[in-house]
Amino acid sequence: MKLTFPNPSRSFDESGERVRFWGYDRAIEVSFFVEVGALKRLCPDMGVAETGFLKAFDEMREQIHEVADKIYARGGRDKDAYAYVLSVADF
Repeated sequence: MKLTFPNPSRSFDESGERVRFWGYDRAIEVSFFVEVGALKRLCPDMGVAETGFLKAFDEMREQIHEVADKIYARGGRDKDAYAYVLSVADF
């Protein structure tokens, strides 16, 4: 089943240098992070502060969601992790 992304919220995790967002598998909320390096690959001209990272996420939201859905479908999460992390290699 494809994930849905009805919640447009996202936030910047400064300590992890990544943007957090959520998808849903029916009623189950699934946490995701996309690393700043991946955002830089998608939007090389983005700013280097939180606002630039969030703007890059917003501009590339559809592509990020597609990659998140693929990673979720193949179970690409560390068994000890609580969230899926999208890295440069995923794009």
